[in-house]
Order: sequence, then C-alpha cells, then structure tokens
Amino acid sequence: MRQPIIAGNWKMHKTAAEGQALAQAIRHGLQTDRVEVVLCPPFTALHAVHAVLQGSSLRLGAQNMHWEDAGAFTGEISPVMLKEWCRYVILGHSERRQHFHEDDEMIRRKVAAALRHGLAPILCVGETLAQREAGETGAVVAAQTRRALEGLTPEQVVGIVIAYEPVWAIGTGRAATGSDAEEVIQRWVRGTLAEQFGTEVAQRVRVLYGGSVTPENIAEFVCRPAIDGALVGGASLRAESFLGIIHETARAKA
Repeated sequence: MRQPIIAGNWKMHKTAAEGQALAQAIRHGLQTDRVEVVLCPPFTALHAVHAVLQGSSLRLGAQNMHWEDAGAFTGEISPVMLKEWCRYVILGHSERRQHFHEDDEMIRRKVAAALRHGLAPILCVGETLAQREAGETGAVVAAQTRRALEGLTPEQVVGIVIAYEPVWAIGTGRAATGSDAEEVIQRWVRGTLAEQFGTEVAQRVRVLYGGSVTPENIAEFVCRPAIDGALVGGASLRAESFLGIIHETARAKA
C-alpha cells in the first residue's frame, strides 16, 4: 500500500512569523497519522517552520533548488543548503517552467542533484490549456516524466513523488475531474514509469493531483486508486482548509 501524501505549496506567501503560526496551527489540528503531510514554505521561512515541526510527523519541503552544490549563482539555493532541514523539494512546477524558463534538461539535473543529497523530489508535470485543447496532454506529460527521470535507477525512482498538475487548473478554481486526472496519471505517468523502469516501480511511486484542490473536491481525486494525494496551493495557506483536505484524504483512503 502506498501511503497517501498531502503537500502544501505556500508559493510566495508567508513571512517567517506567519509561517511559524500556520505550521503550529496545522500541527495542533492534525488528527490522523494515515496521511504523510509536507509543508513547503518559502526559503525565508524554512528555519522557522522547521523548528515548529521538530518532534512531529510533519515533513518539511522546499519549493525549488539549483542543481549545483555551490557556485556563482546569485540568489540561488543549493541542495546542500536544504538537506539539513528538508526531506522534500518541489521541482519542475509549471510556474518555474513558465516564469523562469526552466526546461526539461534543467529539471532533470535538479532531480538527480536532489537524490544525490538525500532529498526526495516532488516532480511536477502537466499540460497547458492550449496543449490540452490540441490533444497533446499524453505526449506532454509522458515526455516531461521521461526526461526528468533519465539516467536514474529503479531504486532512485521509487523515492520520487510525482505531481500531475494540469497548468490550466492551477489557481484558476477550475479543477480537472477525478476521472480525467486518473486517466492521465494511470496511462501517461504510471505508463511511462512502467516503460522506463518496469511495472513494479510504476506501482510503487506515489502520484499526486494538483490544481484548485479544496476540502470539498479532494475526495473526488483520492478515492481513485491511481491517485495517492495532492499538491495543494491556495488552500494550504489556511490551516482550516488544509487540515480539511488532509482529513478528507484519510477518510477516503480508509
């Protein structure tokens, strides 16, 4: 059985003090141990949130990183700087691809660097609205998945979490349907994993849905056998809504 996982991507929100308060509220309100919970604050709040999570089951994740261990990369953060505090790191998010022009090769290098330093990537894949309307969803998702994992061993791949986030659903209030998300995940994410690394690996990797997830619609996704949880954006910025998603996931997976 794959353990469900709910990860909160706070994006460019929350000061260190605000992040600490939110993390405390989530820790105190958590009522299940059936779901792995990951908080991904901005870099400036990592230390403060790490202090709150000490001694709890909650995990800490970063939102991005560079592929080099050190160097003349002004403004960047390396895996060496993150591994002291973080268990996870989000890589390949569509906002990084769109606004910062990250391509598949850059993301592949980041995934390899994260694994080299014991960080578990949350690898994001997904199509734009134009790609979806052109019937290219499968080709895009398969290519992003395949390229990001090139050169890895099956043992490395089972430690990765993949998040299918259709770009047209992120922050728009327009979520995919559960059946649509499951079809993409089963056919194009797990199918690609099976081609590259075998069926057993494809069934062991945890795959999430992301895109306008709420406490009201999460069950539609996590009740599907192929979907193991969610990467949550806006709803992770309030303890009440994030806890609602976690607890609904635990009920649905029970």
